[in-house]
Amino acid sequence: METMPGRGIIPFPLETSMRIFVLLAFIGILASLVSAGVYLMKDRGQNSRMAYALTVRIGLSILLFLFLLLSWRLGWIEATGIPVPA
Repeated sequence: METMPGRGIIPFPLETSMRIFVLLAFIGILASLVSAGVYLMKDRGQNSRMAYALTVRIGLSILLFLFLLLSWRLGWIEATGIPVPA
């Protein structure tokens, strides 16, 4: 465990915490997508539960994108993607 001045003990390094957060967000997005599929099969389009589940999925996806963008901007994560040839 790491310690930071004024913050006490941090249970996980920032990199691990970011990975856990992104993984949980993906699980939430997939769960919403699966529930929309279940509602489609159960309700046969007669109820708005499927539309609500898809709206939640879109909202979670947008929030994840904005969080990753903000994390990159604040320097919490770094872009280490595929190198672009010059």
